[in-house]
Amino acid sequence: MTAWEEEAQSWIAWARTPDHDAYWDYSPRFFDLVPPPGRATLEIGCGEGRVARDLAALGHRVTGVDSSPTLLAAAEDLQPDAEFVLADAAALPFEDQSFDLVVSYNALMDIDDMPGAVREAARVMDAGARLCVCITHPFQDAGRFQGREADAQFVISEPYFGRRPFDETFERDGISMRFRGWCHSLEEYSRAFEAAGLGIEAVREPRQRDEAVAADPSEERWQRIPVFLFLRLRKLAAA
Repeated sequence: MTAWEEEAQSWIAWARTPDHDAYWDYSPRFFDLVPPPGRATLEIGCGEGRVARDLAALGHRVTGVDSSPTLLAAAEDLQPDAEFVLADAAALPFEDQSFDLVVSYNALMDIDDMPGAVREAARVMDAGARLCVCITHPFQDAGRFQGREADAQFVISEPYFGRRPFDETFERDGISMRFRGWCHSLEEYSRAFEAAGLGIEAVREPRQRDEAVAADPSEERWQRIPVFLFLRLRKLAAA
């Protein structure tokens, strides 16, 4: 999508400001689902590279793919020993079975052709390889809290079923970021995985950490409603 290239400088500032967004609270638990380093790891939708850097710190040999040249250049600046490739996630420039692990952290919902990206991920995976995914929770996509209070009411205001766009701008501590992409139901994601020959191994709906709630009591609302969904999938031998 061109949306991320248009917002590249804002995203670099947003993502690289410590404790600025939910990544700092939730990503350690996502990495708990990620298998140990193997032959080669692919990250789809790597952006400015923070997930790739964390994967490399865990010992992974990372190749990152993104559609934004500005974000890829920023990623390479901080991690020159990794490979970063400009490509469409639905048309990956790699041979079949090139990777034994694929990671996509909060990227599938930003890709215009989500099923195509899943299909391509499966194509470049070895038999038995894993795909680890974080997405905005489909339930959370359908509504919003009516305030920041810990007991604020969560109201379903959008249809849960059917692919629909999202376009929302957030401002936090002087940094403004416009997020654009697509909302999908859990069934739509599941059908894409099934069609690609991927079986679900693990599902997690992480709650906000107690430590984050102690620092900001309003965060307790995210112990009632999940903001993210973590999945680990395995490429089936028959795929």
